[in-house]
Amino acid sequence: MSGFNDRVLGLGLLVLAVAYGWAAQQWPEPFGGSHGMGPETFPTILSFILVIGSLYLMVKPDQDTPWPRGKTALELLFSVIVLVIYALLLEPLGFVISTTLTVSALSWRMGAAPRSAFLTGLISAIVVYGLFNYGLSLSLPAGLLEFS
Repeated sequence: MSGFNDRVLGLGLLVLAVAYGWAAQQWPEPFGGSHGMGPETFPTILSFILVIGSLYLMVKPDQDTPWPRGKTALELLFSVIVLVIYALLLEPLGFVISTTLTVSALSWRMGAAPRSAFLTGLISAIVVYGLFNYGLSLSLPAGLLEFS
């Protein structure tokens, strides 16, 4: 009941959150000055949420449990590989295509039917893209869908 794993994870996430928040503050001010929200706004919010979560892990850890094995470990490995591929394809393919593929693959592995998984991925990618580009005025990469 030591919670050592959660405390180590919490410490690592705290370091990541502080570094991520600091890096977000280093972005240059947008041309024409700051108008409330800039490119650092969303990363700063994410950093703040990660700080809270990591502190919670360190202060109130769960009981240590053994690492997953077998099928569960393979599913976790699959998820990590999918997310790494997502990060690599985000710029060249664009947000909508890469997010659709990633969310579809992860939804499918979580038990959704292939058609439902694809629709979930497509709809969530379009909604988030619209929210960021038009609601928050924070551009996401268009990739292959960019119209010149």
